[in-house]
Order: sequence, then structure tokens, then C-alpha cells
Amino acid sequence: MRNRILEKWKTMSLQQKLTTIFVLAGVMILAVNLYMSAIINGMTGRVDEVYMSNVRMNELSAALDQVQSSTEDYLNTKSSEAMEEYYRSEQEFRRQIDGLNTQVTDDVLLLTEKNIRGLSENYLSLVDDIIQAKRGRNVERYGSLYEVACVLYEEIHTFIYSLNNEQFKNNSETYQILMNSLRYTEIVTLGVLLVLILGNISLIVVSTRMVTKPLHRLAESADEVARGNFNIDKIPVQSMDEVGVVTGAFNQMVESIRNYIDQLTETMERENQLKERELMMQSHLKDAQLKYLQAQINPHFLFNTLNAGAQLAMMEDAGRTGEFLENVAGFFRYNVRKHDQDASLEEEIHLVDNYVYILNVRFAGEIHFTKDVDESLLDVRVPSMILQPLVENAVNYGIRGLDREGRIELSVYQKDGRICICIWDNGAGMDQERICQVLAGEAGGEDLSSDSNGVGIRNVMERLKLYFHGDAEFSIWSEGKDKGTEVQILIPEE
Repeated sequence: MRNRILEKWKTMSLQQKLTTIFVLAGVMILAVNLYMSAIINGMTGRVDEVYMSNVRMNELSAALDQVQSSTEDYLNTKSSEAMEEYYRSEQEFRRQIDGLNTQVTDDVLLLTEKNIRGLSENYLSLVDDIIQAKRGRNVERYGSLYEVACVLYEEIHTFIYSLNNEQFKNNSETYQILMNSLRYTEIVTLGVLLVLILGNISLIVVSTRMVTKPLHRLAESADEVARGNFNIDKIPVQSMDEVGVVTGAFNQMVESIRNYIDQLTETMERENQLKERELMMQSHLKDAQLKYLQAQINPHFLFNTLNAGAQLAMMEDAGRTGEFLENVAGFFRYNVRKHDQDASLEEEIHLVDNYVYILNVRFAGEIHFTKDVDESLLDVRVPSMILQPLVENAVNYGIRGLDREGRIELSVYQKDGRICICIWDNGAGMDQERICQVLAGEAGGEDLSSDSNGVGIRNVMERLKLYFHGDAEFSIWSEGKDKGTEVQILIPEE
């Protein structure tokens, strides 16, 4: 039986448990209160009944006096009102004596009641004869009867007084006993209520402890988890109420977090190993790229440039030759030193000037280059080698071989809170399919010219994206064949 109750308790919800505890405690207190109240009310009723016999004797004495008084009034006045009053008092007195004992007994009090009843009946019979004699005007008869009635009246009063005194003595003793019993009952009641309250408190404490103990364990474990300690023991699930469900879910959550941390640790270790290998590969790759960039100056470009310088040296003064060679030296020096570094827009534009100057020396000034630059933006930092490759592309695939004057324009300005860099040419132009291929890195040959420095559009796009963390935009516009091309770069302001 006890096991079944425990199993039932475990399957109850938290609300049902708390409701059961408080209802049980309330029912116990109510039952004890009702029982004690019934006992006290019964004893109180007995106390009230103790002096009822004295009350009855007093009422009987008063009724007797009323009969005697109404009789005397009638004898004196012989009025109808006195007659009516006599009959009313006589009926009341008869009703009073009907409750007296009529049995033969050894009890003195009951025997006295029997005597009072007998005398009272004789008295009433005698009074009735007196009334009849008065009505018949038999003065001598009602006078003698009245004297006897008065004696009998006094005798009844004596018996009533004696019985009343004896009953009062007995009632006083009974009253004292009842009052002592009542006080004892009150003390017992208080004691029982105190024990019951203490028992209920103990029941509530034990029952709520069974409910709150799992919560306390859960709170301690949750605090450990909050501090980062996931190596805790599972909390035993002792019931299937809300606390048990939450405890089970908490155990599962901690186990899942532990597994996740283990998996994450293993993954991070593998990633660290891969990163170490990747860093080593990148280090070797950078060394190879640097050596490649340092040695990638196109032999044809270098030969043609030096040949043009030699021709100038023969045809003109050495001053122009020196200027030309200085621009050439500056161009190649920037290529070697600035690769894989950032530079200011001023340095990038200066490199473009060097590049255009060299080309105009080679091609007899057929490249018409103009620029419109906001000088307040010259200190803006950008990845190195992003403008010269675009100008080079405009020369090689835009205006070279053009049967009209070839023009290239470079503009740098602010636009909608960003910095806009535009390179425009009036050359061959591009269709939309070609633009999409170039932007997607699928176009071949844009940096394969014999005069190229090896840095293509795709390279420029990727370095801009990395340098500005994806916040740079690269776009190409062209209205079609022979309508020129515009390349636009949008970068954030510093």
C-alpha cells in the first residue's frame, strides 16, 4: 500500500502535489475543529440545562401566585375580567404541574415533585369550588373554602421553595463539575490543535522538501554549468512531475553540450593543424610570388622600352633620355617594392603617370590621357597596383589599333558618402556577355599581352574585396562595340 502511494505521488504533477498537501492539512484541521466544537457545544448545552429545573420551579411558583391573585380579585370584584384572568392562570398552572413527577420513587426530589403535584391538583379543585360558591352567592361556603385554600396555597409554596433549594444545591454541584470538564476540554482542545498544527507543519515541510529538494539540486547544477563546469554528475530523476521533466531535459542538455564541446574541441584541433599547414603553404607561396613578381618583367616590354631610350639618346638631348629612363626606373621600382602592400591614391596615380609617359614615348604620343582628381582624397589608402593594370587594360584592349584618336580619362571624386575611381576610354567597347565574363573571372587573355605587367582585372577585384572586407564595389559599363568602356571602383571613406 505504501509503495503504491509513493508511486502515485511520483507520477503526480507539481500542482497536484501542492494541492494535495494543503487540502490534506486543511481537512485534518477542519475535522478536529468540528469534533471539538461538537463536544464543547454539547457540554455548553448541558450547562444551560443545569438550572432549568430551578427555572421551572420559579415559573411554577409564579403560576401559583397568579392563580391565588386572580381568585382573590374575582372574590372581591366578581367581574368578568377577573373571571377570565382566573381561567387563564388556572390553565397555565395546570400546564406547569403536568410536567411534575407522578411516579412512586425513592428519590426525595422526585417524591417532593409528586407531593407538589397532588397538593396543586387539590388546590385547583378547591379554588374551583370557591369560584362556584361565589357565583352561587353561597357566602358561608366560599368563605370557609377560601381559608382552606389559603392554607393549602402556603403549604404548596413551602414545598416548592424546599424543592427549589434542593435542586439549586444539586445543580450548583453539577454546574461546577461541568465547568471543570469544560475547562479541561478546552485545554485538551488547545493541546490537540497545537499537536495537529505542529503535525501539519511537519507534513508540509516534509512534503515540500520532497518537491523542492530536486529543484535545489537542479539550481546547484545549473549554477555549475553557468560557471562553465560541464563535468557534473547527472541529477537523479525521482518523479515525473514538472521538476522531473525539467531535470531530465537538463541532464540531456548538459550531455549534449559536453558532446558538442568534445566535437568542437576535436574540430578546432583539426582546424588548427590545417591552419598551421595552410600558413606554412602560404609562407612558401608568398616567397614564390615575391620571387615571381621580381622576375616577371616582360622581356619584350623591357627590350622595347630600352630600345626607345636608345633611339632618344641618338636623336635628342640626353635630358629627355634621362627623364624617360627615370620614369622607367620609377615604374619598375614601384612594381617590385609595392606589390602585396597598400599605397596612397597619390602614389597610384603617379604610377599611372609614369606608365602613360613611357607608352607615349614608345608610341609617339598617341595616347591622350587626362585626369580629374579631388586632391582631398590623395591620402586615401588602397591596395597597391590597382589603377595601372586598369589603364593598361584600357590601352591594350580599348584604344590600341584604334583608327581615331584614343583617349583615356581618370577621375577620382566623392559620391554618396563613398570614394569613386573611374577609368574611361573611347575604344573598342565590350558587349554585356564579355563584361559578365570579365567580372566572373572567366575571360581569358586580358592580361596576356606581351607588354603586360602580369596583374589582371580579377587580381585587382579580389585584392579590393580583401582590403576593404567586402565593402568595395567593382563595375564595368559599355554601350557596345566601338562605344568605349568605363571601369568604376567604389570604396568606403576612411
